[in-house]
Amino acid sequence: MDATDPTNAPSPGRIVILTTTHRVAPGLLSWAAWSALRAAEQVICPDPGHPQLPYLREAGVSVGHAAPTGRELVDLAAGGRTVVYIPGADNDPALTDELARLAGSGRVQMPDLELLPGSYDLPGARLLDLVQVMDRIRAECPWSSEQTSEALAKYGVEEVYELVEAIEEGDRDALREELGDVLLQVVFHARIAQDDEEEPFSIDDVAGGIVDKLIHRHPHVFGTETAETPEDVQAHWQRTKAVEKRRDSVTEGIPLGQPALALAAKLAGRARSAGLDVPLPDAADELGEVLLALAVKAAGDGQDPESALRAAARRYRDAIIAAEREDRED
Repeated sequence: MDATDPTNAPSPGRIVILTTTHRVAPGLLSWAAWSALRAAEQVICPDPGHPQLPYLREAGVSVGHAAPTGRELVDLAAGGRTVVYIPGADNDPALTDELARLAGSGRVQMPDLELLPGSYDLPGARLLDLVQVMDRIRAECPWSSEQTSEALAKYGVEEVYELVEAIEEGDRDALREELGDVLLQVVFHARIAQDDEEEPFSIDDVAGGIVDKLIHRHPHVFGTETAETPEDVQAHWQRTKAVEKRRDSVTEGIPLGQPALALAAKLAGRARSAGLDVPLPDAADELGEVLLALAVKAAGDGQDPESALRAAARRYRDAIIAAEREDRED
């Protein structure tokens, strides 16, 4: 047979680039990943401290520590060999770029290239990154390491107002950013609480508490009760909340420091939900009583008086700007 016959050429082999995520516990790899590792003639990882390595050794997989170039990987796979490459934390983009260039050159007999995810991020996995970043900032940043929840309280109020503004403006980019800023406040306060000497708790305690609360207050989702309408859901929520809190008044738990219109609407909503017909205070000629009556009426009509006033104020702001522009033009 002609030695130059291309069918006589040795097989170029196979290169498997096995990626993993640090957000999944090391050793929890897919069946396809374990199969590739066990079938490979050679497994290479450039990072001797890679978190997967102890688990691979425990499973009997031998891993060589080397940082080959793309061409060297191609040569290692020659002759029909399967080489599994486990990249470092940054997924070694220089190596994959070189393999792509070699494949596109047409001058190199390339092995089969396969990108095999050994583990995947679950939804919400980036929250783990946020917790890690916050841990490091708390430990190493001179400003952050000295902050208390009391000192940060004002920022929480500001961030919530900025979130509300982004929602009302319909700005999707701002909404995403402001949600992140509010989330930062939650993680920051939880990290501060973790350092408390008397009653420490962590972000996991915070998340666990709200998960338990949501499940308990949604018996129509996680239990046997039914809810056909949003009103049914509200009734479930208020009933279970009342049992949990054991409050003597429906007004308990309403923060009195919130904006006055929102406070009035919240009080009216609580009274209405409890079936209480409470007359408004006398002295209707007083400005406060007039505003209270308007807020109660708005809440009864299903409107948010705080949002309505903000919208009107924005229109008033635009009118002021228009008037200023006319004055400048004159």
